[in-house]
Amino acid sequence: MIEQVTPGQLPAWFEAASADGAPLLLDVREPAEWQAASVRPAGAELLQMSMQTLPARLAELDPDRPVAVLCHHGGRSMQVAMFLAQHGFERVANVAGGIDAWALPVDPSVPRY
Repeated sequence: MIEQVTPGQLPAWFEAASADGAPLLLDVREPAEWQAASVRPAGAELLQMSMQTLPARLAELDPDRPVAVLCHHGGRSMQVAMFLAQHGFERVANVAGGIDAWALPVDPSVPRY
């Protein structure tokens, strides 16, 4: 079962996950979406890797590292989280609601699109 973490819960998830290594926020949106809106997570490294490139770039990711996956609303990130779990990633979470939910309660300066 993939953990569902809201943007407001991410700081606590990053803190708890840091016991397993430095957490990663994996943004799987497309480059145009990154330009439209991006986030700066406190407590985690941000890596932008579009969903379509992930299978070819999977070796760039450490399966022992905790990963929270982000997209626009949470659908693509859930697919990627399941993909990562199927490939041996042990600590994976889906950012429920995606960057759109991030913009509302967490950081209103993040543009909604």
